[in-house]
This record gives sequence, C-alpha cells and structure tokens, in this order.
Amino acid sequence: MHNHFNGAKTALLFGALMGLFLAFGAVIAGATGKSSFIWIFALIGVGSVAYSYWNSDKLAIRSMQAVAVNEEQAPAMYRIVRELSAKANMPMPRLYVSPTMAPNAFATGRNPENAAVCCTHGILELLDERELRGVLGHELMHVYNRDILTGSIAAAVAGVITSVAQMFAFAGMLGGNRNQGGNPIGALLLAFLAPLAAGLIQMAIGRTREYDADEDGATLTGDPLALASALGKLEQGTQRAPLPQDQKLVNTSHLMIANPFRGGGVQKLFASHPPMAQRIARLEGMARSL
Repeated sequence: MHNHFNGAKTALLFGALMGLFLAFGAVIAGATGKSSFIWIFALIGVGSVAYSYWNSDKLAIRSMQAVAVNEEQAPAMYRIVRELSAKANMPMPRLYVSPTMAPNAFATGRNPENAAVCCTHGILELLDERELRGVLGHELMHVYNRDILTGSIAAAVAGVITSVAQMFAFAGMLGGNRNQGGNPIGALLLAFLAPLAAGLIQMAIGRTREYDADEDGATLTGDPLALASALGKLEQGTQRAPLPQDQKLVNTSHLMIANPFRGGGVQKLFASHPPMAQRIARLEGMARSL
C-alpha cells in the first residue's frame, strides 16, 4: 500500500487534540485557583481513550442495531471480504448488517484481529457487486491502517471537551465564585472556542483518513472507478434517506463511508468527511494514471 505517513500525521493531530484537552484543564485550574483540575482532566482523557480503545466495536455496532451475519445470510458481502482479506494477507473481520435503509457502511474495532465491518440494508440494495467491492475495500483499509482506533479516540476526547465546556459555560453564566476569579465572559468564550478547536482537529483527522482509505482501498481492489461510482450513489442515497440525528448515531457517524446526515452550509463545512465530489475526482484521476 502507499505510504501516507499515517503515523506521523496521526501523532501530530492527536497530540494537538490532547494538548487542547490539557490546556482546557489548565485554564479552568487558573480560573478556579485549583491546580487539581489539570490532573482531573488528564485522568478523564486517559479514561476516555481506554474506554474507546476497548469498546469502539461494541458501541458502533450497538448504535446501528446491527446483527452478525454468516456466508449464507450475506453471500456477496462475505465472499468479497474473504477475497480481499486474503489478498491483503490480513485477518478477516466479523461481518454485520444493520436493518436501516439509510445506505452506508463502516468498519470498527481496535485492531485487525478484533475488527468488524458493517453494511446497512440500504447500501446492499443500492449498489451492484462491483461497487460493493469498492466500498468493502475502502472499509478494510480503515481496519488495516488502524484508522478506527484513531477516529474513535479522537471522537471520545472531542466529546469530553464539548461536554465539560458546556458545564463550565453554565457555571460561568451563573457567575462562579467571583472572589476566586470567576469570569462569566471568559467561561463563555472558552465554552465556544474549545469545542470548535476540538472539532476542527477531529475533522482534519477524519478527512485525512478518508482520502487515504479511498486510495488504499482502490489499490486493494484494483478498481478505483468502482468506488467512485459507489460514492456517487451514496451521495444521493444518504440525502434521500439520512439517519436521524440521535446522539449515539452522531458519535458513530465519523466511522461511516459517507456522511449519514442531511445538511449543508456551515454543518457541511465542518463535517468529518471530505466533499464527495473531491473524493470522486481523486479516484477518477487515480484510474486515469493506472
């Protein structure tokens, strides 16, 4: 596969996210005069990372109400994944199908030995077998590049930052303890800027991983145009049948091959998925170079 310098890019982006997390704790410690907040935030960060590491597959599968399938229940999906896993000389992941008609697919799991790939009923009905092969190649490369762990941890840390920022803003609006330096305006600014910065870093991680999985997945299948065709159908299909904005699904959405929610404007600008038109154009350029 291609060398995307994934380790260096991930370390840089993830380091920035954790740095923001600890800086947030330092600001609150300064505002309250209690240095223990720095250690509290460090422990929260480690705890959220550990929880996401061990439970990323279970949380994602449960949020989509997916069920495990065997070769008899999903013959095309099983055959494609078995073939591509063997071609990559990697373990075959567990396979799941979600009952939703919203067309999408995702991979999850902390490593290739503990991974799962899930397709929705919607995507299995929408795509032909060649396009499905392109999508499954993309998802397998997320597993083999260990993108799932990175994305899940980034989402967990960003979520904790957002939740704590909201609590801190609430305390700031109530005025805090003014004798100890409570600053309502500072609290509101921190509550807005910290989640924004966390979201931008998470978005950068997500978009980098999607581009890389597109390229590596197309290399694995040897058919970039199949994935390009699938992405074009998914762009329209997810707009016709979006997932509801349930918080559990929002927390899982960064794993999916296409943005599962309907939205535009600022919401689209800050999405964790790159614009579909750019992904398709890159794949078409890849096909021409081949």
